[in-house]
Amino acid sequence: MATQVEPTEEQILTSAPVQRHGEMFRALRHRNFRLFWTGAFLSNVGTWMQQVAQAWLVYQLTNSPFWLGFDAFLATAPGLVLTLLGGVFADIVDRKRLLIFTQVGAGLTALTLATLQATHVLHWWMILCASFVTGCCMSLAAPSYQAITIDLVGREDLTNAIALNSTQFQLSRVIGPVLAGPALRFFGAAGCFYANGLSFGAVVVALAMMQLPPLVAPQKKESFWQDLAAGVRYVRQRPRVFMLLLISACVSLFGAPYFSMLPVFARDVLRMGEIGLSILGGMAGAGAFFGALMITFLGNFKYKGWFVLGGAWLFALCLIGFALSELVPVSLAFIFAMGFAIVCSVAVTNMLLQQLVTDEMRGRVMSMFILSFIGAMPIGNFLAGIGAQHLNFNRWIGAQVTLAIGGLSIAVIVTFIVIHSPRLRALH
Repeated sequence: MATQVEPTEEQILTSAPVQRHGEMFRALRHRNFRLFWTGAFLSNVGTWMQQVAQAWLVYQLTNSPFWLGFDAFLATAPGLVLTLLGGVFADIVDRKRLLIFTQVGAGLTALTLATLQATHVLHWWMILCASFVTGCCMSLAAPSYQAITIDLVGREDLTNAIALNSTQFQLSRVIGPVLAGPALRFFGAAGCFYANGLSFGAVVVALAMMQLPPLVAPQKKESFWQDLAAGVRYVRQRPRVFMLLLISACVSLFGAPYFSMLPVFARDVLRMGEIGLSILGGMAGAGAFFGALMITFLGNFKYKGWFVLGGAWLFALCLIGFALSELVPVSLAFIFAMGFAIVCSVAVTNMLLQQLVTDEMRGRVMSMFILSFIGAMPIGNFLAGIGAQHLNFNRWIGAQVTLAIGGLSIAVIVTFIVIHSPRLRALH
């Protein structure tokens, strides 16, 4: 048998088909992808409803930005360990079955939380426990969620499928928070939690209906840790892959905690209440949706490296503007632009990584991509909670200064990378 030669990054990138603008929705011609897209969209709407309601409930129960940040920390901390393990699982086990098990676990957790709230026995520490359990489920599932895309559409439509997946996720970021505001007012947090728990049924049914070819087992059986080490070596030997992961980690560490701090801005800075919180979340989602829609329209466009860098830099500037603004219209404009910019960076990073890596390493590399974003998030949320609480105790200015420092940090790091990484800028 002939020795298989691994393709270079340039060969993989140039072999990707060019999508024409008239084929924005070409990946939806695949039945499996249509099922997955629809189920994931409905589930994500419920998830965003719960995230808004849960953040508001935690802040109302504790009156503390620190516990807001700590709740977000517990929801994302499992990713520090389980995401890499999930990446290995995505390459060696049935991805569809793994996704079904994890979605059922997350759904049952949401329904349990809803029942505790509806029966008036819910305490803030129970919310923290539920966040940790859900975080474990999502961390194990995330690499398979990303890696299964090529199983649904093949390499020919992979770029379009990634863009459409990003579009449905960002659209759910608009609808979920917008629905959460009225639901909070009329049904309470329990209503949002029930909606999320039931929404997981949509993605479980979609997965069960999908017909996928059986996973081809690796020809060479290696230990779990050898598989993991091989993935790490693969990334270390590819500087542009490593740099893309570094940008993702920096944006997450210093910028993503803004969402966990939104209740502080809605209640204490802008004085908009729970409806205002849903509006802020919806505007961030709207910006992200339009960014994803633009990327879907552009298809397999050129200058992706500049999109990653420019999107991260614009996000940083808008984060600073949002943090320091005390005017509602200005804040809404900045948070819309933040959503738009972050998608231009993260979604295109996802595209480049999926095109750069080989199939046998896809699950592991995507787990590192998710780890770079979600893994850095718990640290950022924890630090943001401390900063918001203690920079100026019991006053909103702590949250504003904390986010502004985060935006400045991203701007400095991205500027350094732009200057010193010409090969990353040249990525198409």
